[in-house]
Amino acid sequence: MGEYFYTAKTPRGDTVQGTLVAENEAAVLRALDERSLFPVQIQPAEELGARASGRRRVRRRDVGLFYGQLADLLDAGVPLLKALDSLIRSTVNPRLVQILKEVRADVADGKSLTASLGQFPGVFPPLHTAMIQAGERAGFLEDVLSSLSAFVERLDELRAKVLGAMIYPALLVTAGSVVLTLALIFFVPRFEPLLANAPKPLPTQIVFAMSHLLRDYAPILLLTLVGLGLLLFTAVTSRAGRRAFESFRLRAPVLGPTLRALAIARFCRILGTLLANGVPILQSLAISKDATGSALLADRISEAQENVREGKSLAAPMRASGIFPDQIVAMIAVAEEANKLDTVLLKVADTVERRAHRQVDQAVRLLEPVILCLVAMGIGSLALGLLLPIFTMASALGRQ
Repeated sequence: MGEYFYTAKTPRGDTVQGTLVAENEAAVLRALDERSLFPVQIQPAEELGARASGRRRVRRRDVGLFYGQLADLLDAGVPLLKALDSLIRSTVNPRLVQILKEVRADVADGKSLTASLGQFPGVFPPLHTAMIQAGERAGFLEDVLSSLSAFVERLDELRAKVLGAMIYPALLVTAGSVVLTLALIFFVPRFEPLLANAPKPLPTQIVFAMSHLLRDYAPILLLTLVGLGLLLFTAVTSRAGRRAFESFRLRAPVLGPTLRALAIARFCRILGTLLANGVPILQSLAISKDATGSALLADRISEAQENVREGKSLAAPMRASGIFPDQIVAMIAVAEEANKLDTVLLKVADTVERRAHRQVDQAVRLLEPVILCLVAMGIGSLALGLLLPIFTMASALGRQ
């Protein structure tokens, strides 16, 4: 006995779904017929659960490794089905294993590798499947998979570098905030009885007021912060809010040039990789536009796409956007004339990525002392507010 998920039509044409426990699919068909239901789809529940689990996130690193290993096997002359069988046995990630089993079954049924991978866009994005489709059609699938493996690895390294660079500043901010909050809640109240009759300078009054605010109105403050966070999240996730936030980020000092460089490098690498692997330029622009991670940059690429569709230059709308540096636009213009756009774009991506790495390092080196100074100023202000009345009392006693 097993559980089956079904989709069926009623005599009125309505769609109904449900589960049945039966010995096999024939028994499910009989049960649906007895209910006057016309079956549209019947699927074992465990298979449905496996497919759903396959749509969960899979690390990009594992996907890149899969591409590289598949390229090596195909380059060695191993047939695609046997190569997939080998990868299913050797892959460690259970989610990816389940996906590869379904991909292997679809390929065995006569589907192309592109169509089989395209069923899982959360794991194999359109960017990847477009490149694989070009490789399948032109007969250089191994080269495309090798290029795609290197591409995924580079993007993963860049993302890891940026995130790793932000860990220490984030820890400093968190630790400083926790220390100040705990001190205001638990440490400052011990001084209030001692300083009840002492004259209180302005720093002391501010420290005591903040302590009372945190202790007496903590739930209200917490709800206010949560409400502001939800309001900000709602504003940022809206179309207008996303664009406004994106514009602010790209124009922010220190952070803005770095984010702009990273978005440009991602666009140049994606577009160059697609063109180098035989994907038509209009399709390449459409894919790279959605993969840049920048709404403003995507708008400019859409304008460039329209220019190319009309037979015009790619460089002109890039120059007018104000986002792409002049030297990059000049290189793209020359590459278009020489018909070497893919090669030049990959070189531009390498150059911009190196520059972005230096900018990230410089920004982090600048950010760390700034955060340390801010944390020290907060703790120093707290200590000053508590010690000033003591010094005043000691001076008064000394004069007496």
